[in-house]
Amino acid sequence: MLRNPSTKYRPFPQINLPDRQWPSQTITKAPRWLSTDMRDGNQALIDPMDAEKKTRFFDLLLKVGLKEIEVGFPSAGATEFDFISGLVQSGRIPDDVVIQVLTQSREDLIRTSFESLRGAKTAIVHVYNAVSPAWRKIVFQMDQAQVKDIAIAGAKYLRDEASKQPDTDWRFEYSPETFSTAEIDFSIECCAAVMDILKPTPEKPIIFNLPATVEAATPNIYADQIEYFGRNIPNRDSVIISLHAHNDRGTGVAATELGLMAGADRVEGCLFGNGERTGNCDLVTVALNMYTQGLNPGLDFSDIDEVIKTVEYCNQLPVHPRHPYAGELVFTAFSGSHQDAIKKGFAAQESRNDDFWEVPYLPIDPADLGRSYEAVIRVNSQSGKGGFAWVLEQDQGLKLPKKMQAHFSRQVQELADETGRELYADDIWAVFQKTYCLNTPQHFQLVDYEETRAANGERIFAGKVAIDGQEQSVSGRGNGLISSVVSTIRDSFGLALEIEDYTEHAMGQGTGVKAAAYVECKTAEGKTVWGVGIDEDVATASVRAVLSAANALKA
Repeated sequence: MLRNPSTKYRPFPQINLPDRQWPSQTITKAPRWLSTDMRDGNQALIDPMDAEKKTRFFDLLLKVGLKEIEVGFPSAGATEFDFISGLVQSGRIPDDVVIQVLTQSREDLIRTSFESLRGAKTAIVHVYNAVSPAWRKIVFQMDQAQVKDIAIAGAKYLRDEASKQPDTDWRFEYSPETFSTAEIDFSIECCAAVMDILKPTPEKPIIFNLPATVEAATPNIYADQIEYFGRNIPNRDSVIISLHAHNDRGTGVAATELGLMAGADRVEGCLFGNGERTGNCDLVTVALNMYTQGLNPGLDFSDIDEVIKTVEYCNQLPVHPRHPYAGELVFTAFSGSHQDAIKKGFAAQESRNDDFWEVPYLPIDPADLGRSYEAVIRVNSQSGKGGFAWVLEQDQGLKLPKKMQAHFSRQVQELADETGRELYADDIWAVFQKTYCLNTPQHFQLVDYEETRAANGERIFAGKVAIDGQEQSVSGRGNGLISSVVSTIRDSFGLALEIEDYTEHAMGQGTGVKAAAYVECKTAEGKTVWGVGIDEDVATASVRAVLSAANALKA
């Protein structure tokens, strides 16, 4: 890299718009959406989609709720033409969906594009030509007048070809390609010339697509360009301003959102941002950004994993695990402090009397996208006690007491440090069973018991306990079941335990659920041990918990 990049690169000039209004605007309604996955997205693939994949993608877009879909570039070849024509002829296009095709501003290509749409109820033909200085000078060796003439000629071809198929409701779109790097007034001049030919009306407006073909400036400059265009284009009420942002600077979504604030009406893009070079504006992110602000975007991503599955299959490209809203890891926390905050957020959410979402680190409810809460907190060496406890609660229904969480976390941490990988629910459950002596056989194993009450009110525990597999009859007295079991262990086996804390809970809801019991005990030497018992009967669970603590001393 150069020490002084200014010798090679120039800052992008600003738009003279001192009274810009967009910074104080907000997005209050969903735009018109156009998916260009099957055109811009497809042409960027190493292996373009075949007819089967295109059909599958088209069906997905319908399911998501797209009403305008750019289905291809029919003049590019027979494969594209045949698919588009077949789509029209097959009757697969719903009445409320409009398909769109793209063509360069050339007579033969425009004619081919109209032919591919023969028989369509409604269709948009999208014509473009590049207008910026670099393209004029380097690619075409043309001046402004010559470039403008190309736009005018294209508009005439649109008008004439449409007249040959009067049964179709034709809509027109024109793109001054490379708009974002062109002189803004020249782009307006070209668009106005196209309007003079096609004569749009408020009832049948023209679509002017203003692409950041190559993103060359900060998003605020793109917003300035959009607002300036909207102020200066003639007959604004007969114009739909459409945004087509690419992501060369990594700000395609931001540019689109600011462009909407600047007065645009329509957004073009691809699911998960596929497209040329660094991709197109990501429709999923823009739509769900709106959703998290309380605005219905009109697109349905309630089964985001199914959308991902289809897109990955058709594009043969993975969705990044950190992709906003959709990535495998975006609803996952490994950090202990993050896990604790999320866990507390869920608890607070359950206790509230309203539906407003407020969970730290989660800007959207994963359930709204068809994701489960179980994957929100995951465990590795960076995780804290809250993470381990969350996984156990979600996987096994165990709600560990706070002090026990701290005790158990050390055991899990040892395994995480040893393996150096993410720990899964099965890993954590295995450590839990081992730590609290839930696996069989154990040194002390409950066989059966009964509890009776003496005349003086004492509880009497009498039962059989297997000692390393050998059954032994035992008994003890106390002021309650747990104390009587503690007495039995002391008298029968010489293990002195003092109960410090006891908690229990049902593991789920309804009939037939098990109960979990937890005991914190201290030995005569002051050592703390924990025991866990699980059983269909809560009393039996408490007995098993005390024996679990005794087993911990023998482990």
